[in-house]
Parts: sequence; C-alpha cells; structure tokens
Amino acid sequence: MSPDKLVRMANQIATFFDTQPGEAAEKIAAHLRDFWEPDMRARLAAHVAAGGEGLKPSARAAAALI
Repeated sequence: MSPDKLVRMANQIATFFDTQPGEAAEKIAAHLRDFWEPDMRARLAAHVAAGGEGLKPSARAAAALI
C-alpha cells in the first residue's frame, strides 16, 4: 500500500475522532491497533519517521502511540 493511501486513510480516521469527545490521538491509535494490519502500522510509523508529510496532527500523535 502506498504512503499516500495510508495517509489518506489515517486522516479519514482522524477526521472522525477529531469530532468526538475525549482524546482523539488515543482513540485513533486504538482504532489503528484494532483494525490495521501490523504491516500497515509499521509503514505509517516509517512515514512519520520520515517527516509525516500530509498527516493531520492528531493522526501523527496517534502514530507515536502505536
């Protein structure tokens, strides 16, 4: 899966949880742990390590939690 698609998917999840009460990053991280394959999470972590271009702040914060 391309980094662009992972960023788009992570941002869609972030868009939802950003509107919900509570800490968005924690909820996003829980969703990613529950529903994303380990390889997808690893690719997201690599993207963040490379600068995280295009990720919403809450999605970037969530990636740090997983």
